[in-house]
Amino acid sequence: MNLPPLAAPAHTLSAEDAAAARRAHEDRADALTAAHRARRLRGEKHAVEDFLFTYYPFSPARLRRWHPGWEVAYDAAADLGADGEPAIADVDEAGRRSWYVDGPGQVPMRRADATRYLAERGDALGFMTRLLSASSLTRRRPEFGCFGLHEWAMVHRVPEGEQRHENLPLRLSPAETDAVVERENLVCSHIDAFRFFTPSAAPRNSLEPTRASQVQNDNPACLHVGMDLYKWAMKLTPLVPSALVLDCFEHARETRVLDMEASPYDVRPLGYGVVAIETPAGKGEYVRRQRALAARADSLRERLLAVVFPLAEAIAV
Repeated sequence: MNLPPLAAPAHTLSAEDAAAARRAHEDRADALTAAHRARRLRGEKHAVEDFLFTYYPFSPARLRRWHPGWEVAYDAAADLGADGEPAIADVDEAGRRSWYVDGPGQVPMRRADATRYLAERGDALGFMTRLLSASSLTRRRPEFGCFGLHEWAMVHRVPEGEQRHENLPLRLSPAETDAVVERENLVCSHIDAFRFFTPSAAPRNSLEPTRASQVQNDNPACLHVGMDLYKWAMKLTPLVPSALVLDCFEHARETRVLDMEASPYDVRPLGYGVVAIETPAGKGEYVRRQRALAARADSLRERLLAVVFPLAEAIAV
């Protein structure tokens, strides 16, 4: 692939400013993952928050790595400690940082290697750009009629005690839970939710989403589409600024709360509430919160697109 030269960095950071930005990011990431890391040390599971580290296979250590974004260059001395040794995990003994390129000079300016990313992951970046663009609120009408029934469809006619979250009780009896699935309209459009439907629930869905049709199907109001912004942000590192990655992580964590409060599981023992989507009042609450989350997700989506559009255009040249 013959790529055109990328634009010069829009901003540069001194070693002091870059080191301060890195420490601030690390502190914020540590605070966001502290409870998860403490539970992991104790060998404890958490049915709500573990999802952010298992379904999305990104470790707290990886989330902690600071990236200023591909449009920013910084003094490479910021990656070294006072003793001259590497101060961050992804710098080798020679001072090289993974997926970064250094400019000339005795103390070079360091920048995310966008050219290498485009050469090696250009197809993936193109797919993510198309997906993010298509699922924008300005380009696709949101659908608010799913009511989080995907989690219900994942336990339809599953014998008691064999559901995915075996350590959580169901709010209703198995028969009552099945009845909710059977009387409601299943309209799930997200492939990574639909693929976990039970064999008895899948044929009840009005759609049959596939990976090939994901760009055409992803709904801006879908909770999982919003949570997936964290996945795309992580896959786009080091191109995406770390502050935006953490914003996407926080959004995914908040969205996961509604995802599970509206599920058939009783998450009250974990300190959460209940959104009883099997009732009119519960449906109303679900849609109200879903609308707020969709608006916040769209703001994050547009910020991601602002980062990747210039690079996607470079591929298209």
